[in-house]
Amino acid sequence: MTHLTLALDAMGGDFGPRITIPALSLALAQHPMLNCILFGDQAEISSYLNKLSPDIQQRIELVHTAKEIDADLPFMQAIRQSKGSSMRLAIEAVANGKAQGCVSGGNTGVLMGLAKQLIEPLPNIDRPALTSLIPTINGNSSVMLDLGANVEADCELLLQFAEMGNVFAEVMLDLVYPRLALLNIGTEDHKGTQQIRDTHQQLKQRNHLNYIGFLEGDKLMNHLADVIVCDGFSGNIALKTLEGAAKNILSLFKKPTEDSHLCRNTKRYLLRLIFYRYYKKLQQINPDRHNGATLLGLSSVVVKSHGGASERAFFYAIDYAVQQVTGQVPQKIASRLQKQ
Repeated sequence: MTHLTLALDAMGGDFGPRITIPALSLALAQHPMLNCILFGDQAEISSYLNKLSPDIQQRIELVHTAKEIDADLPFMQAIRQSKGSSMRLAIEAVANGKAQGCVSGGNTGVLMGLAKQLIEPLPNIDRPALTSLIPTINGNSSVMLDLGANVEADCELLLQFAEMGNVFAEVMLDLVYPRLALLNIGTEDHKGTQQIRDTHQQLKQRNHLNYIGFLEGDKLMNHLADVIVCDGFSGNIALKTLEGAAKNILSLFKKPTEDSHLCRNTKRYLLRLIFYRYYKKLQQINPDRHNGATLLGLSSVVVKSHGGASERAFFYAIDYAVQQVTGQVPQKIASRLQKQ
């Protein structure tokens, strides 16, 4: 791919342009083929854009809008009042073919609602699934879906998630015949809800998938499966539990004490020096490095960043979108489904 264009909601997230613009600058430097259409308040954005080098600036098109979606609005009201907002304009740019993907740190529910309204779904996909890469303790990653788009999922929907997740892992993790598992409360055939057991039996019959059976929650980060399938309710709880645990563990290396500033820094240095190898391994599970969840099942790439993402974390979300566009993830999923 010689060039690609992403639409970016510059105002989304807790920090807006203070985070999104520096992160975009990093992404543009990393990907010479990347251009960006930026949606947001010109008055707020200009001071950050002016700090960028001229060659970076010329790859950015700014579309002014002072309208943002209030994160506190009820879902339906937010959808109705979204016209002209930075988030909606970014999604419309993708729907109209001006961009191949979009990234936003705005309200998750509204982003999913607008994306499903404005962007064509893939053939044979009933509902898209929120999909992300989760870190594993050996430094690799696993694909996990659904992470919250569908609180309930019947057998047919879970099978669709499995097919999409399989292609996603092939492209994003460069795998052949990725191992696929169903998240469950046990590994025995009789465990779990009826739809989980039905899906389990159906997946056993799909020889083109490398289905390995059930996976329990305590093994999510053990890299026993490359694709982990679940309903959005279970997936969202599992993901937030993993992220919270990782952040709490990492914070132990930064936790302030009652000591003086010098003593505090000395203790922190010695702690990192003594446990350097373990600290490096812990950094592998830093949620910032896996920021970005894709609404998989649409004809274009839509990536949701954490609202509280740091500059580096938001960069990873943009990079995540670039990889999916260049890897032609939606097209490959559509092609695979048509062959079945």
